[in-house]
Amino acid sequence: MLSIEKLTVAYGPVQALDGISLEVPERQIISIIGSNGAGKTTLLNTICALVRQKSGCITFEGQELSRLTHQVVKLGIMQVPEGRKVFAGLTVRENLMAGGYTVKDGPRLHKNIERMFDLYPILRERQNQQAGTLSGGEQQMLAICRGLMAEPKLILLDEPSLGLGPIIVNGVFKLIRQIREQGITVVLVEQNARKALALCDYAYVLENGKIAMHGQGKELLCDEAIKKAYLGEC
Repeated sequence: MLSIEKLTVAYGPVQALDGISLEVPERQIISIIGSNGAGKTTLLNTICALVRQKSGCITFEGQELSRLTHQVVKLGIMQVPEGRKVFAGLTVRENLMAGGYTVKDGPRLHKNIERMFDLYPILRERQNQQAGTLSGGEQQMLAICRGLMAEPKLILLDEPSLGLGPIIVNGVFKLIRQIREQGITVVLVEQNARKALALCDYAYVLENGKIAMHGQGKELLCDEAIKKAYLGEC
């Protein structure tokens, strides 16, 4: 579905991504793990054309994205950025409607809102409440559901569990699993390496803008270097 070949991105003299290549097959969860500053968010932003690539190629369903930068969302790619970033002054329902701005059919838009309420029922109860008054976990769930309103084929999640308590984190990962079950492909950038690797079909480890390791998530969970570097095990 998504193919990245020899991608290089630089911020002035600083090389953020250095010739990375990876594959995202359809209907899979692909995790990207790595330390802060490894280039994870830069990768997502480059896929969405928020950052310009220096060299390399990104193709989505056979189309080169660098030539279609203004059509990324219409092609079926949606990013949920780090930090939730809900529209605090709008209600939950209005946030969802904003996420579905590309859906011009009214009944379909309403159906999608109901689908989000089924995915995370607390949003139905809170639908007329301002998003800024929700708990951190509820805001994160709303941000993910808002991203789904555009009916993406591929959703990019940037640190969805950041700053959340263990019980809420479990809910976030349950929702990610449900998203994949609906046939949507997921690229997950996540600081909780243990949960990300346990959930995903395949994973890539970024270090200093390069792919240091890759493999099936459950295999990487058992790798001694991964345990030491990212799982806090010696």
